[in-house]
Amino acid sequence: MANNNTSALSEKDKKFREFALNGNLWKVIFYVCIPLSVFQLINHLFNILDTMMASHVSAIAVSAVAYLTQIQNMISALGMGLAVGSSLKISEAYGAGDYKMVKKRLSTLITICTGLSCFILLMLPFVPTLLKILGTPSDFIEIGTKYFVITLISTVLSFFNNVYIAIERARGNSKRILRLNMFVIILKLSITAFFIYGLNADITMIAVASVISQSFLLIMAVKNLCFGDNAFTFSRKAISFKRNIVMPMLNLSLPVIIEKMAFAFGKTVVNSMSKEYGSTTVGALGISSNINGTVTQLQNGFQDGGASIISQNLGAGNKKRALETFWKLLIIESIIGLIGYILLNIFIEPITYIFANSTEGFNREFQLTIIKVFRYDSFGGCVPLGVNAAVMALLFGFGKTKLTLLCNFCRVFVFRIPILWALQNFTSLGSESVGIVMGLSNILTALLASVVAFFVIRNIKKDMKDKE
Repeated sequence: MANNNTSALSEKDKKFREFALNGNLWKVIFYVCIPLSVFQLINHLFNILDTMMASHVSAIAVSAVAYLTQIQNMISALGMGLAVGSSLKISEAYGAGDYKMVKKRLSTLITICTGLSCFILLMLPFVPTLLKILGTPSDFIEIGTKYFVITLISTVLSFFNNVYIAIERARGNSKRILRLNMFVIILKLSITAFFIYGLNADITMIAVASVISQSFLLIMAVKNLCFGDNAFTFSRKAISFKRNIVMPMLNLSLPVIIEKMAFAFGKTVVNSMSKEYGSTTVGALGISSNINGTVTQLQNGFQDGGASIISQNLGAGNKKRALETFWKLLIIESIIGLIGYILLNIFIEPITYIFANSTEGFNREFQLTIIKVFRYDSFGGCVPLGVNAAVMALLFGFGKTKLTLLCNFCRVFVFRIPILWALQNFTSLGSESVGIVMGLSNILTALLASVVAFFVIRNIKKDMKDKE
């Protein structure tokens, strides 16, 4: 497409576009993805510290937080899915040089998020009923209802913040994302620590700290998106609900929304089934996932950045470079998974010791349960999920979000829930069943993703040959 409206971009955005489309691909990947990976890791670490602070309250409190977080994830999937799918179309328009389309999609996306936020806020009076419908254990409802109400407010704020982060990622501002979130995380942890250790507050105040920190990020998002006059700023005049503006974003976003909601719902079902082994097993599963997340979140940073690079090059018509991005991502993701697996298993004892401490004292039984679940979980999680992350970047970048939905739907509803049900009903295994099913489902998901990638790449190469 003729670049006849470059004035709509800042000089920095022009330089990044040239770099993303023509620079050394290894350098492009590391430039975009390393700050995103660090951001994902730090963001995850503050969730772990939240869990640690909740465990300081009691073992039942940490289990309640772990359980309710999955319900929150079901709701936040609306905003996250919309941000992921829509930002890929924004990246594609950016790569194609259609900067007017970039502005229209950005402005329309923010407007849609505003409508979603109003809808979520209307749910606040019905939180106890919602938790009961979702099968939340009564002891979790008792301790966590106020926590969940405030968490929903934080979720609404995160709708806008996720869109903002996705837009900054599309224009290569990974370092800005990292800087802002470093401040937000420090703010969040400081406030939470003051509430929990200084005031001996309950888990409700953890959610309050989240609202305060998310509010700061929202202020920065408004500042950076609403002031200025370039393609990456919001404009009421650019809002358009025409089919060619909205439908490409929704077509990519809806499968992602369904996937993330289904995945979170599936994890809620797994948590509910795990309750059969006691409330602390739910907490152990959540902690194991958090520990493994130190590796998988690094991989997710490369996945998100890689998908953006792929979509930009696809928009510019360079499918060969887009495929090269996938192969390099696959190498990087696998190495991260292997190193992470080794390090976590070496230091798992001291790591879990921290989580097993609370005001009630050290709980050795809880620690052993965490380790037992973790051993299986990490074996099937670190390297296989690295392979899966690379494939997801490929599928997102090429707009194959229906296939990402298939893979992640199977991960929970074919490879996880039925297997856990079988282990509970046909074996005498205890809480280790939860770890076994997590590891096995992740391995099977990686295998399925590899098969999907084989056929997708074959079709892409065939299409490239047909057009030569």
